[in-house]
Amino acid sequence: MKATQKDFLRGVPAGAASCRIFFFCGPDEAGASAAAQRLAAALPDAGERIELTGAQLKTDPALLGDEARSSSLFGGARHIWVRASGDEAHDALQILIETGEAGAGEAAPVIVVATSATDKSRTAKLLEKRKDALVAMFYQPELKDAAQAVRAMADAAGLRLGGDLAERIARAAGLDVRLAQSEIDKLALYVDADPQAPRPATPEDHAAIGAATEEDGFAPLVNAVLSGETGKIAGEVRRMRELGLNPVGVALALERRAGQLAQIAAFLGPRGSFEQIDKGAEMRLGIFFREKRDIAQQYKRWSQPAARGARETRLDRLIPRLTLLHRNLIANSQAAELLLAQELAEIGRFAAKR
Repeated sequence: MKATQKDFLRGVPAGAASCRIFFFCGPDEAGASAAAQRLAAALPDAGERIELTGAQLKTDPALLGDEARSSSLFGGARHIWVRASGDEAHDALQILIETGEAGAGEAAPVIVVATSATDKSRTAKLLEKRKDALVAMFYQPELKDAAQAVRAMADAAGLRLGGDLAERIARAAGLDVRLAQSEIDKLALYVDADPQAPRPATPEDHAAIGAATEEDGFAPLVNAVLSGETGKIAGEVRRMRELGLNPVGVALALERRAGQLAQIAAFLGPRGSFEQIDKGAEMRLGIFFREKRDIAQQYKRWSQPAARGARETRLDRLIPRLTLLHRNLIANSQAAELLLAQELAEIGRFAAKR
């Protein structure tokens, strides 16, 4: 079955309860991951989470079935969480399905979050007509959609958001629902809110928890790196440390911008020009006036061929590299700042090439 982004704005689609395989894809990796987290939390018996990568499954497609049909250490339930790029998980999912139909036994729920994949990919086509599988495509949200998601998070946390606070939080998080969830969690703690004892929250409360806007925090660093402004990167990395910006948050901001560039590329097609984008399309693509110049410059750099005569673009190489960076930062939290600084320098040099 197929679901849409809107189906996940306020929870989990009713039909998901009958599914065992979930495939989340699209240019909004943040939204796909947040929906996958929400779904995992809604599993009736989620148990232990077993994390696999698409690269592991591409090398050993039988691994998914082995893990999905194994018992946890203490005999409890488990679910499988896969972070993949493109169709890396396709063969593993096909084997899981075929062995199940051949009588291999029930498998644990499998959740796949696939960057650089769409609902037209081979994996999506494999699953979309199955009653035991769900495919959901996530586009970069518009402000009103992100604000609606923020209100749903606030309701679940026992927060009553006054005025345009939901929109402020969505905008400050750069429309990234994972970062918005973090802000809601901090805000609920600050005002001592609870689902059983809801409390109001004001813009002053939000300001008091020190929430930096994207413009104040991530944007200058993201723009320096993706625009190939190598002379600015070292200074922006120092500023990142001084402000105490989370390295994973920086990586998410880079992934979000790369996803936006991919969405623009898909909208324009191979022969399109950035100047063709009208005001209505700018709104749909999340191109705000203060960011338009930077995004235009980055699109021109990253839509170029990755190498002379190559069919793939620089952006095709960037997105899986950022996904890998994200994983490495989470796996090596103590060295995250150093790993991030090294990768930012490499990406910036690649962007600067003519």
